[in-house]
Amino acid sequence: MPLTLLVIVLSVVAWVWLRNQPPSQRKPAIIKLALIAGIAMVVLMALTGRLHVLFALLAFLFPLLRRVLPSILAGRVAGTGRSDAKAKPGNQSHVTSDILEMSLDHDSGAMSGKILKGPMVGRELADLGESEFLELLRYCREQDEDSARLLETYLDRRFGDSWRADDEAGADGGESGEGANAGGPLTESEALDILGLEAGASREEIIQAHRRMIQKVHPDRGGSNYLAARINEAKDCLLS
Repeated sequence: MPLTLLVIVLSVVAWVWLRNQPPSQRKPAIIKLALIAGIAMVVLMALTGRLHVLFALLAFLFPLLRRVLPSILAGRVAGTGRSDAKAKPGNQSHVTSDILEMSLDHDSGAMSGKILKGPMVGRELADLGESEFLELLRYCREQDEDSARLLETYLDRRFGDSWRADDEAGADGGESGEGANAGGPLTESEALDILGLEAGASREEIIQAHRRMIQKVHPDRGGSNYLAARINEAKDCLLS
């Protein structure tokens, strides 16, 4: 009975921990939990003198696994190849401004970024603290309006509206506008990066990539006016 209770408690703890992981980290987290559970089972069976049961079960299943596993693995590899052939062109989008380089994962919707210029050059946005974000935002607003809007998009996606309470410049009207495109017209290369496409993409691929991206970042779904505008601009650039 105590063992059963312990298993239930650990299962609940593991479930809560898994639910709190970012979407992009859940698959590795599931693998970790499965590995830990497998090790714990082996240790428990060894301590209770039942390890022979596990070996007997493996010996019984081995002939079946020898037949089934190769076909499963081959199917997964083939399936992955087909999936990659379709998903690779639109797997990630990249938006670059004068100060920032930002990536958006199409599957999870997670954003990541790197600083290209300024006092914090070379640092990843994921490594910054709250005060550093505000300092970087002030720098972007002074140097490049496009970079400021891009950083605001990242902060909104990562923290919601909570960061704006500490943004005195934005509260005083210093927040960057969403409408103008300070970076000028997009080049074809920039448009392809934004939609996550490769050179030579067909009209249908461009339309599908645009639809997929706009669903992730549309303002009506809590996304960004700025990023949605850049995605629309990228589509128009490639279809013109």
